[in-house]
Amino acid sequence: MNLNLKFAPGNADFFSTLTQRVNGYFKTNHIERTANTEMVVKTVFMFALYFVPYFVLISGSVASAWGMLGLCLIIGLGKAGIGLSVMHDANHGSYSNKTWVNNLLGISLNLIGGHAVNWKVQHNVLHHTYTNVHDVDEDISPRGVLRMAPGSTWHPLHRYQHIYAWFFYGLLTFVWIVAKDYSRLIKYEKEGLLKKQKTTAAKEWTILIVSKIFYFSYIIVLPLVLLPVTWWQVALGFFVMHFVSGFILAIIFQPAHVVDGTEYPVADGKGNLENNWAIHQLLTTTDFGHKNKILSWYVGGLNYQVEHHLFPNICHVHYRNIAPIVEQTAKEFGLPYKSKDTFFQAVAAHAKLMKELGAGPEFRPAAKHSLNPA
Repeated sequence: MNLNLKFAPGNADFFSTLTQRVNGYFKTNHIERTANTEMVVKTVFMFALYFVPYFVLISGSVASAWGMLGLCLIIGLGKAGIGLSVMHDANHGSYSNKTWVNNLLGISLNLIGGHAVNWKVQHNVLHHTYTNVHDVDEDISPRGVLRMAPGSTWHPLHRYQHIYAWFFYGLLTFVWIVAKDYSRLIKYEKEGLLKKQKTTAAKEWTILIVSKIFYFSYIIVLPLVLLPVTWWQVALGFFVMHFVSGFILAIIFQPAHVVDGTEYPVADGKGNLENNWAIHQLLTTTDFGHKNKILSWYVGGLNYQVEHHLFPNICHVHYRNIAPIVEQTAKEFGLPYKSKDTFFQAVAAHAKLMKELGAGPEFRPAAKHSLNPA
């Protein structure tokens, strides 16, 4: 993994102007860039969506096997909701001006089975810095049975990935919980990325092991002890919960980057990328469903991915208001502002690109923009 890639220094007026305008929006309206009352209410709701059905489940008040499975499905919705709407902002440091609040809500990822520091490295550092750059942005490469970048190795099986990908999306959180957290912690320690997070391998291994024991104890052991169910019924409920949450997370994040119309920048032989960081984000990121208020509320404003990638330090509840500023400024500078009108259009565009990437190794989306002066 090459973490010494360099963005082009030129053409910085766009982001400077945009930042002034966004700052002016908050100053003029006398509002903070962090969470507001809407965000606090949403936080309470998402945790309730996860824990209320869990406690109903282990109380034994629902005797029907189908009823218990339905509760597991709702828990999965809550798990995804916490990840999209609470943990995500907190681990970006955008939930609160207080570090301890961000850290407390950020470690909620450990509470629901993940590991916060691993997520910060993969998402905040690798994905947000080097979006859609093959072999650096781990969200797109390598993905084994899924080929999400033209730089990834092609296999004949990939011809059918636009059909089978949807099942593997449901395994997203399950794979993280049972395997990826451990391998990534080893990898990030070797690459010095834990040190850059101002932590140590010993500390993170301790946190990971303790939190995993706690998670598996309440999510698997307690139901086995308290409920008149078999091990395979608990395993099925566990799988259903993770499949729901994983599928939701995948179909929100993938159509924002692995979608027809976005680009896959390639560095030259010296590690130089063609555009500066802000323009790079415009080329590799797509919004969708701005008018769908229910979707936007549940997914933590992550249908405003352009705004999120340019301003990850702003709480997502403000994205809908700064989106017109971003779009107008991009147009003034002759830059693309990529957005699909609906969520379904974004999913369809994702499926189209997955089919093209799976068709053969020769396919590569053409670079459409060279936006830095020579």
